Amino acid sequence: LLVMVMRQYVPKRWSEFIVLLSLSTTFFLFLQTRDLSMQLSNERIKHTAEGEEFLETDTILREEENEEKSRTIEGDVDAYNEREFYGKLDPMELNNTRKAKKEILFFNRVPKVGSQTTMELLKSLSIKNNFHYHKDRTQKTETIKLSYNEEKWLSNLLDFFNPPSVYVKHVCFVNFTQFNLDMPIYVNMVRDPVERVISWYYYVRAPWYFVERKRAFPDLPLPNPNWLKKDYDTCVRRGDKECRYQDGDERDDFGQLTEFFCGQDDDCTGFNTEVAMRKAKENVEKHYAVVGVLEELNKTLTVLEHYVPRFFKGAKDVYYNEVKIFSKINRNIYKPTTAEATKDIVRKNFTRELEFFDFCKQRLHKQYLALNLDKKP
Repeated sequence: LLVMVMRQYVPKRWSEFIVLLSLSTTFFLFLQTRDLSMQLSNERIKHTAEGEEFLETDTILREEENEEKSRTIEGDVDAYNEREFYGKLDPMELNNTRKAKKEILFFNRVPKVGSQTTMELLKSLSIKNNFHYHKDRTQKTETIKLSYNEEKWLSNLLDFFNPPSVYVKHVCFVNFTQFNLDMPIYVNMVRDPVERVISWYYYVRAPWYFVERKRAFPDLPLPNPNWLKKDYDTCVRRGDKECRYQDGDERDDFGQLTEFFCGQDDDCTGFNTEVAMRKAKENVEKHYAVVGVLEELNKTLTVLEHYVPRFFKGAKDVYYNEVKIFSKINRNIYKPTTAEATKDIVRKNFTRELEFFDFCKQRLHKQYLALNLDKKP
């Protein structure tokens, strides 16, 4: 009987049995290796600059989603009243993409506004929407203000790219027309200016930040341990230089949001100044297709899809199905909560920076209202 059973269930040739056993073992090892690889990838992301920003973006997005759920019929009434207030909004008139003569998109990204997430989104979309993706290399010292020759070199670089192309770089606005070149399609992101400087404060103190910098540039000195341990509340309370925000100051920590939109003129460098704010608004209105708002990411993605479809078609689907996966990990432990009282102190010195932020929020909202979508983002 045993012999009959063996003949029924065991292959007639031992070689077939060994092949089946090998295939089964290989498949099992593949599943185990894939699981370990995913865990290692999550750990790597958690301790990198990219991971920190994915986490922060996801946290802000969850807050936005909670606000969406809490809205009532009053929101619909407000939207109706806003349309009455603004009158008929024409999306074509609010879209600078129509002025573009070449399909070159320039994302002159502001630090700590979700720009790393936007980069990953563009990288994924470049495959789906068939365009070239280019990114500036990591710099030992990030220079956002350029000399005339550097502006010319950058302008010629973008003009050299084969359309459709995207270029990503930390840099202040550059006017390409001064070199008789066509303007690219400008896009950027903004964020509450106070939350942004707090985010930057802890970003440059996170262990993985200076480890990555040291690895890329071995001659960089390690930071002072006391500086690393200092929290933002203490920094503001003591009036330390890096946490003093005085009108007209030239900052080396990218703390001036308006500078990225104002441009390369000397007048653009000066924290919280009227001239920098006014010129930043002018450039946004005249040259930027979309300036997204991190705190309103759903609305931002919707507007990008409709106003810059060549590059952002399917952006929401790609974000939620691919890019957002990077944020499915633990929160960053290196960024403690900052007291609201501290934020209130700082906000008193950010009047024009906050006014510019509100201007960008209003512009994005008008662009969205002009689409007359039945469903809210």
